[in-house]
Amino acid sequence: MPDALPTIAILGASGLIGQALAEHLMLEGYPVVAMARRLTQAQTHRFGATAIEAPIMALDASGLARIIRERHIDMVVNCIGVLQDGPRGKTEAVHVDFVRRLTEAMALSGRAPLLLHLSVPGDPDDDATAFSRTKREAERVIAESGLPFVVLRPGFVIAPAAYGGSALIRALAALPLDLPASEASRTFAATAISDIGRTVSIVARRWQTGERHWRASYDVMERNPTNVGGVVAAFRARFGGPAPRLTLPAFLLGIGARFGDAAARLGWAPPVRSTALAELRRGVAGDPSVWSAETGIEPLSLDEALRRVPATVQEGWFGRLYLAKALIFGSLALFWLVSGLVALTVSFDAASAILMAQGMPKPAADMLTVATSLADIAIGGAIAWRRWSRAGLIAGIGLTVGYLAGSVMIAPQLWLDPVGSMVKTVPAAMLMLVALAILDDR
Repeated sequence: MPDALPTIAILGASGLIGQALAEHLMLEGYPVVAMARRLTQAQTHRFGATAIEAPIMALDASGLARIIRERHIDMVVNCIGVLQDGPRGKTEAVHVDFVRRLTEAMALSGRAPLLLHLSVPGDPDDDATAFSRTKREAERVIAESGLPFVVLRPGFVIAPAAYGGSALIRALAALPLDLPASEASRTFAATAISDIGRTVSIVARRWQTGERHWRASYDVMERNPTNVGGVVAAFRARFGGPAPRLTLPAFLLGIGARFGDAAARLGWAPPVRSTALAELRRGVAGDPSVWSAETGIEPLSLDEALRRVPATVQEGWFGRLYLAKALIFGSLALFWLVSGLVALTVSFDAASAILMAQGMPKPAADMLTVATSLADIAIGGAIAWRRWSRAGLIAGIGLTVGYLAGSVMIAPQLWLDPVGSMVKTVPAAMLMLVALAILDDR
């Protein structure tokens, strides 16, 4: 009689691949332990009481081994990764140091579980970024650990959710723009998320029946890939985007990548960064024949994978709003920073004079001008810093309401200003409500 289905831990279950994989395996009846640094309320509800929300990257080998042992974990799927160094982690620490601790933990656990690891396809000689080099180094760490393992190297993953590169492709498909030929012509093999799920399920079934000596590496992707331009065109056709009328200048991609790197230092995860651009120009290619032969899976093509993604009104909204999000948050941060700096410097006397005209003593008017100017600057800085952005937006809305109420009591004539200085504040507050609505990435 075969053993019970193996218990599978998904590390990084809050991410695009991790979440989809956890849900796929749960639907097939596998006991799943979803693990992530932070889970959304929806994910917590979906994954149930077995989910673990903890700072996984901070755990040492003994802490990881204890989880594996206490939760009776038979298979570990590592979906944790970062695109490039930043506040969310460094590539060396996430891709190499953590994997080394994980393999040590699996050896210490006494259960000899199977490790499935998500890596990157392509020729190692073409690895030009810290992202791809550390991913490759993690594979070497796994191979030298002596543990049974399966390394999965997917291409451009297509899933119902969108994050990072997949969100960027959807956004490009919603614009009447073509990419420069140098980027659009790069080979870009797609991977249906269901093919990753089917692979893990097949390996788990074989593990269940006693197949323990795994040492496999698979390119998990379609057989006949198109290029980057073809992928964008397929998304455009699927979601009803506009026909391209202009070609995006190549230099703008470089500028966008530099702005993306700057935003990443503030804790954001923009899809256009120097590493993402380098990987895009490298392309995505591999040989799925070994994977297909050993698992019996016939990979879905790009069009077949897209047909499994709903083409609904919310998809259109997301694509059109995704790139606008950076403009919204950038303009709001600048609005508050500049307004505070201007009132604190070149317009200080004029701002203070408005208060004195209502009978406020000069020292009190000056103090209130300084306080409100510093509050504006603080709000602008908070909106720009991802960790404090939500608090900054809420504070901005509150202070705006305070300004509006105060103007009615102190200087109601400002509402009759022919340029509408006070009236224009209301749309600014509405824009902050929009920013709050689209703040979350996943």
